[in-house]
Amino acid sequence: MTNLIKKSLLGAVLATTTALPALAEEISWIYCGDKMDPVHEKFIKEWEAANEGWTVKPEVVGWGQCQDKATTLAAAGSPASMAYVGSRTLKEFALNDLIVEVPMTDEEKAAYYPHIVDTVTFDGTQWGVPIAFSTKALYWNKGLFKEAGLDPEKPPTTWAEEIEYAKIIKEKTGKAGYGLPAKTFDNTVHQFLHWVYTNNGQIIDAEGNVTIDNPDVLAALQAYKDITPWSVEGATAYEQNEIRAIFLDGQVGMIQASVGAAFLLADTKVDWGVADLPLGPSAKGKGTLLITDSLAVFKGSGVEDKTIEFARFITSPKVQEEYEAGGAAGLTPLRPSPAVDAMIAAASYWKPFVDGIEFGGPEPLFTDYKGFQNVMIEMVQSVVTGKAEPQAALTKAAGALEEYK
Repeated sequence: MTNLIKKSLLGAVLATTTALPALAEEISWIYCGDKMDPVHEKFIKEWEAANEGWTVKPEVVGWGQCQDKATTLAAAGSPASMAYVGSRTLKEFALNDLIVEVPMTDEEKAAYYPHIVDTVTFDGTQWGVPIAFSTKALYWNKGLFKEAGLDPEKPPTTWAEEIEYAKIIKEKTGKAGYGLPAKTFDNTVHQFLHWVYTNNGQIIDAEGNVTIDNPDVLAALQAYKDITPWSVEGATAYEQNEIRAIFLDGQVGMIQASVGAAFLLADTKVDWGVADLPLGPSAKGKGTLLITDSLAVFKGSGVEDKTIEFARFITSPKVQEEYEAGGAAGLTPLRPSPAVDAMIAAASYWKPFVDGIEFGGPEPLFTDYKGFQNVMIEMVQSVVTGKAEPQAALTKAAGALEEYK
């Protein structure tokens, strides 16, 4: 067992010994968030009406606890029928025999944007049903560009330009040219992986070999070192939402963020634009990290087949389009459709978040994602604080990741 599963099992023994298996006609769903999305409430009722005798019982659990709770119950032998999980954990769940396969047909795979199915695929099959998807684009402050003498309508398209523009902004305005988050937090890894995937980089291959120590990833880490002097001071004190808040306050020239930032910027005085993420020297095309959350179906609930049926329904195109356009502001659509085309036509800032998908890459699947995450954070922090040179930090990380592949 991995450390995550061991810790979860201990928690189960101490705290959840009264948990009971799901009833034969009930699908229990560990639902991450502060409250149920109205779209899901609506379609749960529709599914129950069409499946007489069956009920879906969601349990809303905060983001910080929901995945641990799902793991704890499963490891203790009293699993929920399904849970909302980060797709990055599916490999670990599968190897510990806690979830069942949810294979897709070729037709189902083809309905998604490229590479999304890869985020839930391990050992030749799929282990979760994607329900939420996020990509990033570059936001720039046109006012600060103009103040620094840069063309406010021309954002950087390459890393070299991005670093140069950040330097000019910092020197000319005294404000941070770029917002680089490096806090001990999961999105520090995500932010770095956006640079990796805009330079055709790779962390681990399809056979499970650690491939991080390569020139393309080294270039990304070197770019991090080069942009740090022109970024926010004390990057290790910030995670991405805190960096976004600084941008919303007009105090930083450029950040990478999800489409959710566009909704928040509508309530500010910042003159902003959004563009494709700048590309590294080895890029094959527009890229981004492809982050998905999925519905994992747990083994041992007694209702696995019916749960898979429901999971497919609640993530079907008609439900997903309404979910993404409604209460799930900030998500990138999972599938191309006329509705997505209309959304981009109505608000052009959507386009970069979709364009980056073609050459994007998934969150790397490791047997212990938290172990992987900690290694990556240490690598990034050692470079931005000047404690290690990029090549030394990368070589050290590559060796450490062997334990978690």
